[in-house]
Amino acid sequence: MEENLENINQEEQGIDFLALAKKIWDGRKTVLKCLAVFFVLGLISAFTMKRVYTVNSVMVPQIASKSSSSLSSLASLAGFDLGTSNMSGSELSPLVYPQVVNSIPFRLELMYTPLHFEKADTAVNMITYAKEYNKPSVFSYIKKYTIGLPGVIIGLFKKKEPVTESPLRNLTKTDNGRPLVLSKDEEKMLPVIAASVNLSVDKKEGLINLSVTGSEPLQTAELALKAQQLLQKEVTRFRTQKAQEQLDYVQARYDEIKAETERYQTALASVTDRSQGMLTTRSRIEKDRLQTKFTISSSIYQEMAKQLEQAKMQVKKDTPNFTIIQPVTVPTKPSNSRAKSLFGWIFFGLVVGCGIVLAKDYLPKFKEKFNSAE
Repeated sequence: MEENLENINQEEQGIDFLALAKKIWDGRKTVLKCLAVFFVLGLISAFTMKRVYTVNSVMVPQIASKSSSSLSSLASLAGFDLGTSNMSGSELSPLVYPQVVNSIPFRLELMYTPLHFEKADTAVNMITYAKEYNKPSVFSYIKKYTIGLPGVIIGLFKKKEPVTESPLRNLTKTDNGRPLVLSKDEEKMLPVIAASVNLSVDKKEGLINLSVTGSEPLQTAELALKAQQLLQKEVTRFRTQKAQEQLDYVQARYDEIKAETERYQTALASVTDRSQGMLTTRSRIEKDRLQTKFTISSSIYQEMAKQLEQAKMQVKKDTPNFTIIQPVTVPTKPSNSRAKSLFGWIFFGLVVGCGIVLAKDYLPKFKEKFNSAE
């Protein structure tokens, strides 16, 4: 009973902050040593930190839905998303746009886009820059095998999948139905592209946010602009695929009937020229037969011309429009800060130092309670 009352009294008293502050002050040498160590680590991390630049672009896709309901409008005002029920089969939901950006063909297209780097005299793609220009510095090696040593050790135990190289490969689609084959350099660069380009969709506001990070201002802006244009191109290709196939079919049929009509017209003119002055039954029959074929072919030709114009109008109608709210601009300041990194290391060192000082007094008590509980 007395022991329970003592525990209750200790709980009511709470934490004695003055006692904790006194313990930390008594162990200030340990805290200062931890601060000194983490300050040095923070300086190394700050001076070896690579500058990162970020470019953000905001777009709004203009999606033409065939039908709309008041229920969906009220739901959108309330903040609920009813999905893509109002979209036609030829439309691509904006919710799928991040999957398009994360696809391997999309990343490969960005990977081989010529960009302007400060170290390169001309525009080069990211693979060429990584192999020929972006040589690791001494500080990067020090950082890799000191601060980043745990990551290096973990990477040694990761299972690496074999990569098959292909001398011939289409960047945007598979070749003759065969699967896409990547080279070793492309495999290494894919995670870099994935970490650099990010797309998010605000379902409530209907906004598309494109965020691109890079090591240089101009290179980052060019990569963001290419990603923006490529996304519009892929969405347009999907949206106009059916209409484009119909246009190609009508165009081919139009060319055939046009050639046939011109052939009948030439043959009819030749028969007419030969039969002048000596109109015979045979020439008249041949002329009437060619005239009939020409008339039928001409009517079909006129109809196909109308269908061709309608197919062209349908392609233009299905072509989506993107309203750019925030355009791509060249950043002037890096998005990461060396000062913040240094302060972060110092704060972490302070926490570690205080923890070591307090643990010296509380560990014996914890061990005693643990042994008494057993």
